[in-house]
Amino acid sequence: MRRVSRIAVAGVASAALAVTISACGSTSSSSSSSSAGDDKNLGLALAYDIGGKGDQSFNDAATAGMEKADKEFGYKSTAVEPQDGESDADKVQRLENLARQGYNPVIGVGFAYAPAVKEVAAKFPKVTFGIVDDNTIKADNVADLVFHEEQASYLAGVAAAKATKSNVVGFIGGVDIPLIHKFGAGFKQGVQDTKKGVTVKEQYLTETAAEGGFSSPDKGESAAEGQIDAGADVVYAAAGLSGQGVIKAANANKVWAIGVDSDQYKQDALKAYKASILTSAMKNVEGAVFELAKSVEDGKPQSGEIRGSLSNGGVSLSASNPAFSGNKEIQDAVNKAAEGIKSGTITVKSS
Repeated sequence: MRRVSRIAVAGVASAALAVTISACGSTSSSSSSSSAGDDKNLGLALAYDIGGKGDQSFNDAATAGMEKADKEFGYKSTAVEPQDGESDADKVQRLENLARQGYNPVIGVGFAYAPAVKEVAAKFPKVTFGIVDDNTIKADNVADLVFHEEQASYLAGVAAAKATKSNVVGFIGGVDIPLIHKFGAGFKQGVQDTKKGVTVKEQYLTETAAEGGFSSPDKGESAAEGQIDAGADVVYAAAGLSGQGVIKAANANKVWAIGVDSDQYKQDALKAYKASILTSAMKNVEGAVFELAKSVEDGKPQSGEIRGSLSNGGVSLSASNPAFSGNKEIQDAVNKAAEGIKSGTITVKSS
């Protein structure tokens, strides 16, 4: 239900955007491509993928980076929601429209935007493009904003191993793809390195994103209920909006949940469940979005692979819940593991 209502709201903004674009023409040309970016920059533009704004996770972190840039630079940025069942051609049109209007940088929030970013960036060489969670595009005007998710997930595994009493913990991935495998692999390794004999139950909600793996809290809740019924007393989800269902189930069953991407303990939409959110494996999408906007503002646009890690603060583990920050055993174990990863004495698997 949330998905429908969010798109309905977004439709108003999208309709307004479409009117503006229609007045400017619906196709790109050499002249429009070369002139894009010559006028005053309107600010940055986010093109959301599945899950969109309101996921209390990945997309909301990108939104926070956009809002910070608006405040810092006086921008009037924009963010555009996806539509159900859209094609790569729809994504291409969306990015072209944003670039033509004068937004810079234009950021595709999610790996699904990679083909569209690659195509549109070639047409608008004076505009900087960003792509989150993909590093396959090699172009002078594209910044690949990627992260060592497995490192933060390893720390989440350490925390889970220290917190479990049943010696059963769970991992729920939104979609069965290599990116989400990184979260699962790091988590499982962190658990096993910390406490022998702990069982890690692993489940992926869907085979493809189109099936709702990142946008279906009901799927997350059902999967978490199954793992909890099987004995898990700590459940970690890397599932976008679907993770809200995992957190809800953990709270209802009085077990621990571990959040992802943002500090979910602090999210208003999850405040009813915050006492059950032990920690969150975070990646600084907010910072990556802001820094890309700042680089454009400074006249030195970032490009190429920009990867966040524990060492540079691109990924981390939150300590907002007093049950986590006040537990010396957990804190000591997590801090020791973090230092090991930073120094290279611990190599975290990504698959």
